[in-house]
Amino acid sequence: MTRTPKAEYLYGTRSSLGPTAEFGLDFGEAYKRSVVGVRVYGVPKAERAALAAYFARINADYLARARNTEYHHEEVRYDYMRFNCAKSIGVAFKYGAGYHGLVVREPKVLPGFSRVVKAAQSNVPTEMAMKLMREWHKRGRTMDVVLYKKYPGSTWVDPHAEPKVAFAGLPNRFPSTISLDFTNDEGEYEDYDNLYAMYLLYNLGKYSLALDGETRLVEIWRSKTPMGYERAAQLARVNARSDSRSFLRRLPFIPKGERVGASPDKDYLYESTGAGPVKQIK
Repeated sequence: MTRTPKAEYLYGTRSSLGPTAEFGLDFGEAYKRSVVGVRVYGVPKAERAALAAYFARINADYLARARNTEYHHEEVRYDYMRFNCAKSIGVAFKYGAGYHGLVVREPKVLPGFSRVVKAAQSNVPTEMAMKLMREWHKRGRTMDVVLYKKYPGSTWVDPHAEPKVAFAGLPNRFPSTISLDFTNDEGEYEDYDNLYAMYLLYNLGKYSLALDGETRLVEIWRSKTPMGYERAAQLARVNARSDSRSFLRRLPFIPKGERVGASPDKDYLYESTGAGPVKQIK
């Protein structure tokens, strides 16, 4: 587990983590894809300290090559399906911060399983975020959402990736939960679970940030007033249920829900007309 400054993670072109850090993943994320940030208000200092302490414990277990801990039955090391970013966040809240009702999967993936079967047993980032948001709401925390828009002009090509595609040509990968959309291409999210996540995040949206390629400044936009969580979730459920059924019929229709980050263009933040830049950051 690493601690990275937010500005570096989103817009940095150099990393404080060292030469092995990957551009577009460990730093400079907004050059590769849009990022959704959920801001949670009223989190006690003790809870934040407990999370940090548990992450330190995971790092100690990793260095010691520990096995059969309360949070992982195999050796403590990164695995895309068994012990990924979603699971590490989930176990820290469950065992470190005392979120005992939080469901964190313990995948048992055997060789030869298909991608869909493996994914169905894994913890997925957006799904974990939805679970945590429900937990925060139960605890009386208020939330809103910030959309950090992908910079559409990035010509960087990852030298290790295949095929060689500039960041500007890569699709956004959010949100994605375990659903029927695993059989679809990236970006063709039509299943209820994914639509619900996109609609909920849109309904909670407050600010959107976009990088201006000419000025090299980040423009902070205020797009709309966020809904409260209960109203946002209720509306997302109704619209996702209706739209997913309409997508299955394969007939032309106008979706009822609004998707977070559907447009990469700076002029259409949150798929609605922005109020203009509030301020700029170098």
